[in-house]
Amino acid sequence: MMTRRATILGALVAGLFGAGVANAKARHRDPLATLDTDNDGSVDLDEARKAAGAMFDKLDKDHDGTLDKQELRGRVSAKEFAAADSDKDGTLSKDEYLAVVEQRFKAADPDNDGALTVKGLNSRAGRALVRLLQ
Repeated sequence: MMTRRATILGALVAGLFGAGVANAKARHRDPLATLDTDNDGSVDLDEARKAAGAMFDKLDKDHDGTLDKQELRGRVSAKEFAAADSDKDGTLSKDEYLAVVEQRFKAADPDNDGALTVKGLNSRAGRALVRLLQ
């Protein structure tokens, strides 16, 4: 009796854990699932900024309002970091981070329609943008 309960419980836990992993993988493959907050099938610059602001806050481990290269964990190249660091203090403020997001958004939106679909988010420029948002 106890073995049967343990087996059933184990199967339930495995099923729930497996579903969570599957959902996480789906979100990673399809950034539209988490970034498209108005569910219109695309990500606009406001949605990207909102996601970037949340990611900035998550990455800012010391809560000083800036991100250094270590906190960024490779999301921004050294060249891009130097260009974005307008005050040359060796960190990116939220405004500087959002400027990088806007620059990457524009690169991923070659038709300049102000919206990125799955195709745009899966492009090379789109994946670079998503690294700043997730």
